[in-house]
Amino acid sequence: MEKTNTIILSPEELAAYMAESTISVTSTYEHSPVVLMVDDTVIGTLGNFSASIGKAQSKKTFNVSAIVASALSGSTVLHYRSTFPENKRKILYIDTEQRRYHCQLVLKRTLRLADLPEYKNPDNLIMLALHKFSPKLRLAIVEQAIGTIPDLRLVIIDGIRNFLYDTNSSSESTDIISKFMQWTDDRQIHIHTVLHQNKNDEHARGHIGTELNNKAETIMQVEVDKEDKTVSVVEAVHIRDREFEPFAFRINEEVMPEPVESYLPKEKKTGRPTKGPFDPDKEIPKNVHRPALDTVFANGNISNYDDYIERLKEGYGLQGIKLSYNKAVKVATLLSDKQMVIKEGKDYAFNPEYHY
Repeated sequence: MEKTNTIILSPEELAAYMAESTISVTSTYEHSPVVLMVDDTVIGTLGNFSASIGKAQSKKTFNVSAIVASALSGSTVLHYRSTFPENKRKILYIDTEQRRYHCQLVLKRTLRLADLPEYKNPDNLIMLALHKFSPKLRLAIVEQAIGTIPDLRLVIIDGIRNFLYDTNSSSESTDIISKFMQWTDDRQIHIHTVLHQNKNDEHARGHIGTELNNKAETIMQVEVDKEDKTVSVVEAVHIRDREFEPFAFRINEEVMPEPVESYLPKEKKTGRPTKGPFDPDKEIPKNVHRPALDTVFANGNISNYDDYIERLKEGYGLQGIKLSYNKAVKVATLLSDKQMVIKEGKDYAFNPEYHY
């Protein structure tokens, strides 16, 4: 069962939060300043966060390098443009996946894209390689950096999933996205993060992907072109502004991303990624089944199918997996196929010796 975080505050503290959150019709509120664009389309504003998603080897990090290079130089790189305020000059680049050597390669590539010298550290870019740390320590380091670096404007987090122990944990995912919302609002910065897609579909990975889809200002997909594997295509799958025209890039002989001007966009579905049919084998982590089934069969075998389905909904619900009746039926089929639950006469019985 996932633990819930209980916040204990005094009535006075809660009243102060209420006062801070109250919207007045007579007050003046600033519109979030635009800081990142693709051509003439807004993809990022201060006080919000965006994300790139893509499968392995889709060149997501090359794409992010172009975003950072545009922010560094103030010029157009690939199709990215940036317009950060003069008093916000610093960029923080967090890499949670690669070791120091490969992070340095990314840093040098970004400087080349920005037409800056590779032989000295830039004044307004800080890069941290957090590969070796635990998820909790990574998060603490990033929180410290965001809270203390002066004049911060843009934060890149390449590998949001490495802040979590379990990408399918609803509580961990909600906590991380809540941190993003707090950091961007308190510091008035923009965060752009990167997350892998599932291998077998177009969905951003795990519950953290669902939270990103629900809360991000913009979600861009980086995908290898199906007809030319040397080309990567960038398109919007969710965006608050009007959609930009998909564009393509390839990696040249100097290992730098360059635009493919001859690319013709293909017809695509618009809006947030649509969710395919529920597949419990893919969507429920293997380590969830045993504690869920311990609860389901806490009182022994179950003789009635409808009671069994209701108990499945309750047992998996306690593990953070919400099941409708139809989803519970699919779970029951999986449990039978895997011999995790077996029939003993008319009864449904838990098989603790199962191997999944």
